[in-house]
Amino acid sequence: MKKILLLHSSREGQTVKILRYIEHELAKTHQCEFINLHSMPEINFTLYDAIMIGSSIHYGHLNKKLYKFIKNNLSALNKSQAAFFCVNLTARKLEKDTPETNFYMKKFLSLSPWKPKLLDVFAGALYYPRYRFVDQVMIQFIMKITGGETDRTKEVEYTNWDRVKQLSINFSAL
Repeated sequence: MKKILLLHSSREGQTVKILRYIEHELAKTHQCEFINLHSMPEINFTLYDAIMIGSSIHYGHLNKKLYKFIKNNLSALNKSQAAFFCVNLTARKLEKDTPETNFYMKKFLSLSPWKPKLLDVFAGALYYPRYRFVDQVMIQFIMKITGGETDRTKEVEYTNWDRVKQLSINFSAL
């Protein structure tokens, strides 16, 4: 049975939710280990047949710990069968939901020395009632500018779960 390492860099929880879904799909045929990348774990990459990292965008940026983790583990990541996905609200728009068309994925690829074998982008979720007031107002402003949901009483999940399942299938085939 293949052993898979699933790493996440998440702020609001949607990236974890997506990675848990992928874990559930992969666990049918693989042994999975799930780790928070923010803990900056020491990893023996030789124990794993493949690695997937999921990371969220927060106010326009991936977490700096993601880039530090990549820098510290670049050689091992480059030798691994690896996948990366990012989660952002921009991807809720069909013309911005692929690695080739998503600004944040293109930015990641330009800033990161790591070039994973498999990439994807998923729309996140908007959980207004769970956010602090200041975050609600900031996100509401951004959503107004970009044509998104502005009702701060709503929770909206934009994630395309069929796409997430397809990534699980593609990753399993690496």
